[in-house]
Amino acid sequence: MPGTPLHRPTASAIRVRRLPMALCLFVCALAASAAADEFTLPPDDVDLIGRLRTVKARHEDTLLDIARRNDLGRDEIVAANPGVDPWLPGAGREILLPTRFILPPGPRRGLVLNLPEMRLYYYLPGQGGRPGRVVTHPVAIGRMDWQTPLGETRIVAKQKDPVWHPPASLKREALEKGETLPDRVPAGPDNPLGTRALRLGVPGYLLHGTNKPYGVGMRVSHGCIRLYPEDIEALFDQVPVGTPVRIVDQPVKLGWLADTLFIEVHPPLAEEAHRDLRRQALERVYAELARHPAVLDGAALKRALRERRGIPVPITR
Repeated sequence: MPGTPLHRPTASAIRVRRLPMALCLFVCALAASAAADEFTLPPDDVDLIGRLRTVKARHEDTLLDIARRNDLGRDEIVAANPGVDPWLPGAGREILLPTRFILPPGPRRGLVLNLPEMRLYYYLPGQGGRPGRVVTHPVAIGRMDWQTPLGETRIVAKQKDPVWHPPASLKREALEKGETLPDRVPAGPDNPLGTRALRLGVPGYLLHGTNKPYGVGMRVSHGCIRLYPEDIEALFDQVPVGTPVRIVDQPVKLGWLADTLFIEVHPPLAEEAHRDLRRQALERVYAELARHPAVLDGAALKRALRERRGIPVPITR
């Protein structure tokens, strides 16, 4: 509850296990991973993928340039680098790449989109002796007045070079700004849907590309889910019609790696800003420690909740 101190279990509560060989091999692969958007799916008792890296900004770079080169969104790279000017980071400035992730809670299948994180995860099952994989990409989601819906649905259709038919609601919004929208926008460089679209079972909602890639990783769409052009083209070839899709709202994620509990905190959606993230996090942390005893690092937990940098932080020791 608000105001409740963070109590630490005693040292005798620490559980020490010998890591199984599968986990040892996974940890080694995780440590060796580079700026990839595809990872080996970890064992069920491991929740982290990727690793944090740094790069040095070039004179001509903005944080958005660095984000796109490393398959990151605008808001997540800005949050990971507080105090850095997004437009003029400066030549030689060291930039942290938030390329380590806690997998969202729930079944590891199909497509999972976590709205506060503005990130998509796609789980591919293993085949022919090849282990399962997870692909992750940044996305743009709906503005506060055009919210992306939560819940479960499926991919019901796929389309290359889609034609855009602006809905009446967008035409009205354009008219209020003194602008007009055509009834039909053909495929091409001016099409807001980009070159690929995956249609959801929720009428009117798509996963699609964009002709404005600088908006990826922000709340700028009218409810649909935008990806970088290169990401939607890769995903289009991987995702079959019928793939389940789960859209969740998880500003706080928890995960385990080698008997250490990690927390990843993102700013809540604006319409959910009233939520008490501290209370939500404490309830979930204590539930995890009841199942897997360990010593809580209260200072690390408080810092993660205060900073909300979207980076997995160890909170047990």
